[in-house]
Amino acid sequence: MTTSCKEIILDKEPVIEMRAGGFLAIIVPSIGSNVARLRDCKNKIEILRYSKEKPITKLRRNMVTYGMPTLYLPNRLDRGILKTSDDTYRLPINEARFQNFIHGFLHSRPYEVVEYKVEGDKAIVKTKYEYDEKDEFFTYLPIKFMSYLEFVLDEEGLHYSFTMTNLSNKQMPYGVCNHTSFMAPNVNGSKATDIRLTLPAIKALPLNERQLPVAPYKKDISAYDEKYVKGTAQMIKVPVDNDMYEIGTLRVDGKPVHGVVITDKRTGKRICYDVDETFKFFIVWNDRGTKDYFCPEPMSWMIDAPNLDLPAEESGYIELAPGESKTVTEHIYTIA
Repeated sequence: MTTSCKEIILDKEPVIEMRAGGFLAIIVPSIGSNVARLRDCKNKIEILRYSKEKPITKLRRNMVTYGMPTLYLPNRLDRGILKTSDDTYRLPINEARFQNFIHGFLHSRPYEVVEYKVEGDKAIVKTKYEYDEKDEFFTYLPIKFMSYLEFVLDEEGLHYSFTMTNLSNKQMPYGVCNHTSFMAPNVNGSKATDIRLTLPAIKALPLNERQLPVAPYKKDISAYDEKYVKGTAQMIKVPVDNDMYEIGTLRVDGKPVHGVVITDKRTGKRICYDVDETFKFFIVWNDRGTKDYFCPEPMSWMIDAPNLDLPAEESGYIELAPGESKTVTEHIYTIA
């Protein structure tokens, strides 16, 4: 495959198509710089959930269940309350069923393309979004920041980095999540029920009926949870409703993976989703297991972390001081 990086029109939308190392990726700057498609063309693995028919239309209608959206803020905040060290913010309730604020807002924002290029055998895309009073959400969270996304595609798959910089004079709550949706089935000729997920759970994080943490906030893993550790967790045709864990690190063919491994048991082909250690937690959800996707989601903080009576090192909650930046990285690759 020739290495390339170019703007194309897909479903009437300008997107950036990346090709490198046998992989294909499509970035949609106008929808939060979502990675709308990631495919291992050489090994015929459709990694992320993608619709070949009207892909951008469907993504726009369901922004957190296609591709790889970047979320700020992660998951749920109880009744929209967000407590920081120097203020309290009240965010709109957008999950009426549980009376919570969920998933943040950044995944829907139009990013500016900074550059896209080929550099040797790598395809590279950089985008940015400046959050200020021009954003309608600023009424609720008046903290200016800049967000940058960089994607590098090469023979080792997709390398992702996300940087946030606090441009305000306030303390900025910092929490990041990817609501990454993996395709099921993902290997040509296999069935969705062939997929198994391995996740290095070290503690289970129980949730109540409103999908919020309950004390004690962490408990030892059970026989149910062991299926993730053993790599026998089936992702389709069984409901997985927000199984949340503090994670450790796997070893895959002698290589550390701080994240999850998705295996097609028919062929043995694997997808590794390796994230940096800022992401202390994963939550797994599959929309009742009846669709063509499932979501193992890395999170830098626990659900409702700003409001929990836990030290930061336990909840993952941190703040960025004025002028401070933080970058997180992720890597998706295949073993086939």
